[in-house]
Amino acid sequence: MKLSDQIKPISYLNAHAAEVVRNLSTHMQPLVITQNGEAKADMQDIKSYEQTQETMALLKMLALGQRQIDEGKVQPATDVVSKLRSQRKNR
Repeated sequence: MKLSDQIKPISYLNAHAAEVVRNLSTHMQPLVITQNGEAKADMQDIKSYEQTQETMALLKMLALGQRQIDEGKVQPATDVVSKLRSQRKNR
């Protein structure tokens, strides 16, 4: 499906809401809603939304990990494992 087919004015959404929701679920393509000729909203099916949220969460974790590496807030895995093993023996 062409991107230009996925841009609709808000009046179209008002007149065809049920059809729009059905198409979102079927085609899994986002729909851009315009108002006064400007893009104002993006609609997508719930599965795509959840996938986007999961992707964003993973990217945030990666960015945090990279920041910790850059700041030197990491330890070699062998050191951590050794420390955990010695703590377990001391219990």
